[in-house]
Amino acid sequence: MKPSQDVQPLSAFRANAAGLLRQLKETRRPLVLTQHGRSTAVVLDVDHYEALMEELELIREIRQAKAELARGEGIPQEQVIAEVRERLGQ
Repeated sequence: MKPSQDVQPLSAFRANAAGLLRQLKETRRPLVLTQHGRSTAVVLDVDHYEALMEELELIREIRQAKAELARGEGIPQEQVIAEVRERLGQ
């Protein structure tokens, strides 16, 4: 992140939205918008946003799996492999 380019007041974003969105697309860096001198919003490239959401979902699934294992709700890997092979007819 380059604060001199990637942190902009909301008024500057309103005045030059097309240019700042073009910058966002070219640099692939998030744009932080400020209002009254304080950070208010972050604008991300759609691909970057989707990648973050996919990563977040994966992290949530891993946490859920760890919690299930801690409660003794897991299935041993060997059993899973055996069940998959059985379903595939191997």
